[in-house]
Amino acid sequence: MIVVAIIGLLAAIAIPNFVNARSKAQSTTCINNLRQIEAACQQVAIANNLGNGATIAYPADVTPYIKLNAVSSIPPCPAGGTYSLLTVGQNPQSQCSLGNTVKPPHILP
Repeated sequence: MIVVAIIGLLAAIAIPNFVNARSKAQSTTCINNLRQIEAACQQVAIANNLGNGATIAYPADVTPYIKLNAVSSIPPCPAGGTYSLLTVGQNPQSQCSLGNTVKPPHILP
């Protein structure tokens, strides 16, 4: 009986840590995707002589500058968010639709 109680106590301590680890991993992956998109946007702007306020078509203009995943597309947000671009010159230029709505947030630092 004591062994079962100890196992239950350890499980109660461990399960929330696994949930937090998963959300942290999703946030880190999303932020890394945003960094990659941000770098591709800068390359597009430089290659096409785009100034502040210009728009970049996502994903058409950005795809040649990004390392694609196994199915030849831009890696999606692992938590189900969608990526969008702001105009050239704004910082950050790329953003995830989840942003501050999840914890930890999906925002470029």
